[in-house]
Order: sequence, then structure tokens, then C-alpha cells
Amino acid sequence: MKKQRYRVIGVMSGTSLDGIDLVYVDFFKNHTWEFKIHTAQTIAYSHSWQKRLSQSMNLPKDALEQLNLEYTGYLAEVILEFIADHGISQVDFVASHGHTVFHQPESGYTLQIGNLPLIAKLLNLKVICDFRVDDVAFGGQGAPLVPIGDALLFSQYDYCLNLGGFANVSFREGSQRIAFDICAVNTVMNHLVASIGLDYDKGGEIASSGEVDSTLLEQLQNLPFYQKPYPKSLGMEWVKSEVFPILDSYNLKLADLLRTYVEHIALQLSNIFKPSTSVLVTGGGAYNSFLMQRTGDLSSAKIHIPVPLIVDFKEALIFGLLGVLRLNGQVNCLSSITGATMDHSSGRIYEP
Repeated sequence: MKKQRYRVIGVMSGTSLDGIDLVYVDFFKNHTWEFKIHTAQTIAYSHSWQKRLSQSMNLPKDALEQLNLEYTGYLAEVILEFIADHGISQVDFVASHGHTVFHQPESGYTLQIGNLPLIAKLLNLKVICDFRVDDVAFGGQGAPLVPIGDALLFSQYDYCLNLGGFANVSFREGSQRIAFDICAVNTVMNHLVASIGLDYDKGGEIASSGEVDSTLLEQLQNLPFYQKPYPKSLGMEWVKSEVFPILDSYNLKLADLLRTYVEHIALQLSNIFKPSTSVLVTGGGAYNSFLMQRTGDLSSAKIHIPVPLIVDFKEALIFGLLGVLRLNGQVNCLSSITGATMDHSSGRIYEP
């Protein structure tokens, strides 16, 4: 008989490199899956880890394999510290996303480090991880994976929008769940303010003081990715090859670059939402009040920003749910979203 209740630690590291999100959560099934978050924490990356991870895609094969080994060990240390600090005694399993180094689904390849079988032995816990590789093997994008959690846990909203390193959205269209990446968000804005020693533009204050450069905005709006039909997803490779060169070609003040890029994001988001619909917004970008204001100005959708636990930890929470579904052999990856040849239950299960 399948269990109806699971105590899970969900773990997520995003492309914006702000840190590792951990959530300790109960999932329980009545008619539908419900959850209760007991505790959650973000462990910020040291400058050293930020640098190593940001440069990881340039490493030769041997060095990347060594980084994978070391990062797996580091991730296990972080999870064990989280368990100890919060006095957690009962864990059915850990569900971990790992950290994305390469995401090239068109070449049939994606790599999330930190997902070696060693992690289960180091934790002495069952670990479910590497959720993307099966989908890519089935011809899918391997992303986004969160939308099935949106459908099962947050169905009261018309759209679920996450603003992390990238913006991604999920919504119901007819009988199917549709989801895709929209544009780069914090990967670009954080990169811009790093030039003055900041981690991020708090509340969009710097951006709000700038002016939109219409020529730059038009060039950003015309990036070919935006014309592609979904399913589609983005990775850092795209940002480095398509977005950064455009921004670097303009000799603008930082405030004007940020202001223009915020306008670009808001325009891309507002293109998605139908009038008078509800949008649940999570991820670090939800705290950028200027971005939220511009998105609201450009669309007539009602923007809902939930409690901080959901804003900050929704992805880690949903990766926990993906683990529950995988353990039960239930579909956790939808072909309508990723473009894979079939719905499937994705993820590696490692025993200690």
C-alpha cells in the first residue's frame, strides 16, 4: 500500500547563484496533494563557490567531473547542517535538483551536478534527484519541471509565474498544462549590478531611477527566442551568447541599462497574461517592486505575491513533490510542457 504522508527535504540551486534553498515539508494526500512547510532556509554560496559554479561550463571534462564530486560532497554537508540546525529527526527522503551547468536539450544533453549516487551514502538517506535527464532522453526540453506542482498545489491561480534566474510560467490551456521559459531575469539584472559590487538591485531602486533606451529595448524584444513556439527553455549559454553581447554593445549608464531591461522583462511577461486573470508570482524577482509595478501597468492581470515561504521556496517545495510522485511511480513530467514523446516519472533514486 502506498503511503499517504511523506516527510521530505526539498533542495534547489538556481541559475542566479544566490544560494541553496532547502525546505522541510510534509506532503499528505486527501483527495489531492497538500503540504505543510515546517522550516526552510537559504544557504548563500561563498564567493569561492559562486565563482567556481559560474565558470563551470568552461571546464575541461576531468575538471568538471572533479567539481561534480566536490559539489556533491558540499551539498551533502549543507543538507546535514540544515537537518542538525533545525532538529529534524524524521526524513523519508531528500529530493534534490542539483545545480545546472549545461542545458542543451536540442543536443540531447543536460547536466546538473551534485547528483552523484555518493550523496545518498554521505547523507545516509534515500535521495531522489537528476529529474531532467530522462525527459531530455525522451526528446523533451527537460524543463520546466515545476508546472506539475503548480497544477497539483496551486490550481486556484490562472497562471503560476516564477521569477528566478529566468522567468517561467505555467497555465492550463484546454485539457493540458502548458509551461515554458519566457526570458532571462535575475541572471541578467544581477550581472549588471555586480559591476558596482551589489548582489542585486533591491526593489528595483536603481532601475526605477533610469530611462528606457528605445533602441536597446527594440533589439532585446527582437531576440529570435521570443518568436519560437513552446515548448522552449533557456540556459546560461543563451544569456551569454545572445543577451550579454547586446547589453555590452551599448555605452549606457547602469541605471538606464537596468531600466531598459526591466521594461523588456515586463513587456515579455505582459504578452503572456490574458485580461482579468490571476497570476501567482514567486522567486526572487517577486521582491523587485518596480518590476512588479511595470508588469501590472502593462497587463490587466491581478498579481498575487504570496507569503515569503512560498515566494522563496516554491521550487524547492515542488521538487520535493516531484520526488513523492517519482517514488510512487506517478507521472511527474508532462509531455505537453517539455515536448517529450510521453508523460513519464523522472528522477534517479539512490539508496544509502
